[in-house]
Amino acid sequence: MRSAETRLPESLSFGTGRAVLDPVTGAPVQFLDDRAPVRRFLLDQDAAPWHSVEHQWGSGHLVTDRGAARWLAPSGRRMAEDVVEAVHTPLPGVRVEVRRCVDGAVLRERYTVVNSADESLAVTGLGIQTPFADWYRDARTSLEEAVHAHVFTGGTWAWVLAQPMSGEGRCLGLIVREGAVRAYSVESRNQASLSDVRGHLVLQVTDHARNPDAFGGQPVLRLAPGESVSLAWELDWYESVGAFTAATRPPAAFSAYAAETGTPIIVEAASVSSPDPQVKVEREAEGRYRVEASAHGPRTLDIGDGARTEVLFHLPLEEVVRRRVAYIACHQRAVERPGLLAHAFVPVNTRTGLTGATNGWPDWSDGSERIAMPLLLQAATVRGLADPEETGPLLDGWSRFAVRHLLDETDAPRRGSQTWHLEPRLYDMPWLARFFLDRHRAHGREEDLERAARIIERRFDLGGATHLSIDDSPTTTAVCDALDTAGQSARAARLREQLVDSARRFARLGRQLPAHEVSYEQAIVAPLLDLLSDAYALTGEAVFHDAIEERLPWLLAFGGPQPHARLHGIAIRHWDGYWFGENRLWGDVFPHYWSTLTATTLLRLPATLRTPDTDRLAETIFRANLANYHEDGSATCAFVMPSAVDGRPAHTADPLANDQDWHLVLWLRHHDDR
Repeated sequence: MRSAETRLPESLSFGTGRAVLDPVTGAPVQFLDDRAPVRRFLLDQDAAPWHSVEHQWGSGHLVTDRGAARWLAPSGRRMAEDVVEAVHTPLPGVRVEVRRCVDGAVLRERYTVVNSADESLAVTGLGIQTPFADWYRDARTSLEEAVHAHVFTGGTWAWVLAQPMSGEGRCLGLIVREGAVRAYSVESRNQASLSDVRGHLVLQVTDHARNPDAFGGQPVLRLAPGESVSLAWELDWYESVGAFTAATRPPAAFSAYAAETGTPIIVEAASVSSPDPQVKVEREAEGRYRVEASAHGPRTLDIGDGARTEVLFHLPLEEVVRRRVAYIACHQRAVERPGLLAHAFVPVNTRTGLTGATNGWPDWSDGSERIAMPLLLQAATVRGLADPEETGPLLDGWSRFAVRHLLDETDAPRRGSQTWHLEPRLYDMPWLARFFLDRHRAHGREEDLERAARIIERRFDLGGATHLSIDDSPTTTAVCDALDTAGQSARAARLREQLVDSARRFARLGRQLPAHEVSYEQAIVAPLLDLLSDAYALTGEAVFHDAIEERLPWLLAFGGPQPHARLHGIAIRHWDGYWFGENRLWGDVFPHYWSTLTATTLLRLPATLRTPDTDRLAETIFRANLANYHEDGSATCAFVMPSAVDGRPAHTADPLANDQDWHLVLWLRHHDDR
């Protein structure tokens, strides 16, 4: 080895890419794929001014019984050909050794914490920064330069897949080969970074100090004098998601990640157990286990030698709907208010049972996303999952409330009965139109169809042709079909023409999609594909089919291949714990109910683009979202996944039942379509 003063190499090349190194710390500041030089796999301050040097790749933190500290600049460095080593002394008697080396096409990194004192050391927090460039500037930049970081904290089976947001080009994969990653945390998520930023991802060997119960439990690492603990991983380039998952050498295979209570999940592994007493594990044969649970909820499984994941056992969909409807009717009505205001549906704290009062926060209003609740009651009633004698008066009252308080005299929406100061929100219009359309279907009243049609027409007047509103295209086509049946074919034809014109506009835009409430997200791409699919169904024009085929990978890239009930195929979404929850926690929400948009969009694709794999993925996404409901019919609007967010404990379900019922609404509608 050369001396500490020897100049570091500018980069370490591995495969057909390289890690660009910081000349002071010797840590990667960027991973570059020489086949796609524009792509940035790591955050940097040139592109993200909020990114700071403390969050450099391979820096980290320790929490111990001797104190806590971060490490960044090394106290010593050594190098040789294709090898860089650094030593950090973050605490007295504690040494962190970092080694990076190129081994063929692979970059290997090892992080070792050494207890160099004469007394034992208890480590309750150990995290390493991995600042993947998972953030949104605008659609085009996101698709061309950024990545989705799909994180699996599976203990000894842990990995991260950094996938281009376009779904095209090579992925960068991180695979743990020694030691374990048992959690991940997020930093830089706050009112300054807001919704376009996922934050700095920190891989945790343990996060016991902040959240001992996260991810099935976080250990205390006890080191005797002279002892050490190591975490080693490798980084490589992969041509496809499938090539990466094969390289992780999975120690288990699952028949499913979620199943109805009473239905087994078959796991092929060397061994399977669960710390959950409600889980029954039976060995059927060598390397084959039968896992069952009789109660609704996610369950932790331990696999082989130190691997861990989570499966879900759930009540049947129909039973979840029955219980959820009963809970809404009992707990989520604003009955204390006067007049029509008493017919609104509102959020509720499921711990205390106290409803949320209007407070100027539009994401807690009695309109907008809360429209899912009357839609669910209406859908359940039509399908015989709720008693019309009980729901009928509630829906009649809500209909009158909506006309009076959620729509103005032009049929433009208000975000709530007491949010008159806000501009009309295009997102709300398809949801309101769908309610009155479903009401027309249930009762045959012409005025309900007229209301639905006027809302859609007004939406186009307000610029809806350039806005990718959730459920807009499916609702518009459904309204058009109802207008045809009612003898208003000319009116339906005009709406369809506007819909197709909108699809042409978006097909021409390519990657230059307009920003919505977030600069770029899955809830922009899914409505885009719905719009193009409906335009193709209406016209048969190849331009729409080609546009769908080009954009479908954008949608699929939002979801990762993690072998975990909350994560598999679930689109990344990382802001709704703050906007919709009571805990005001930023950070990844898994599963978020709008991940169901991926499922419904996949099932509406042209037959030439649907496959058994896309159909199976849709079913997996539907089932995963049942994790957001409890056996008593209560629910959470946001399960915030990381063990901690900006130091606050997370990995928790927000107590507010708010907007999650869209999942049930969309799944019931899929059953009808099928």
